[in-house]
Amino acid sequence: MIAADHAAAVGRCPWPKDDPLYVSYHDEEWGVPEFDDRALYEKLVLDGFQAGLSWITILRKRENFRRAFDGFVPEKIARYRPRKIERLMQDEGIVRNRAKIEGAVLSARAFLDVMEKGPGFAKLLWDFVDGKPKVNRFRTMRQIPAETAISRAISKELAQRGFKFCGPTIVYAFMQAVGMVNDHLITCHRHEACQRLGGP
Repeated sequence: MIAADHAAAVGRCPWPKDDPLYVSYHDEEWGVPEFDDRALYEKLVLDGFQAGLSWITILRKRENFRRAFDGFVPEKIARYRPRKIERLMQDEGIVRNRAKIEGAVLSARAFLDVMEKGPGFAKLLWDFVDGKPKVNRFRTMRQIPAETAISRAISKELAQRGFKFCGPTIVYAFMQAVGMVNDHLITCHRHEACQRLGGP
């Protein structure tokens, strides 16, 4: 309760509590519109690894993931072979889940296909929100949905294109993180700041 009260006092969403890494992520990254294709691929893969876990678990391992997955360069990940996957399964610095690791490889191949044949990954995603963030005005965490019609539509599109671990709930968390929706509470100092960032 003390952490929640502190978050309210400084005008911040309550979920980072007082964890310095989480607070920094909330204040500097979460909800900031991202239009870089490769960065969007990285975030989608990491959100896939989050499935069944908390985001702070992934955040604490993010640099390990970046090292293990060659900086999340899709061209490299798409060429991973069984020997590389076995090495990743032995890497204690990441989440050692074979299905998720193999999913990252398949998603890299799907990403390259979208980039080569059009329309590009960022455009594919952002076209679902007409190229600009959807601004919500929630007052409490209870009002924030776990998924929406748009996240379900994106999930279906990505799955059809060969992406893995991209269910509607994962996609909505991804949309929040990359600023496709602004779900900072209206009492949070980042709500207005992210709103001002707008589109590309």
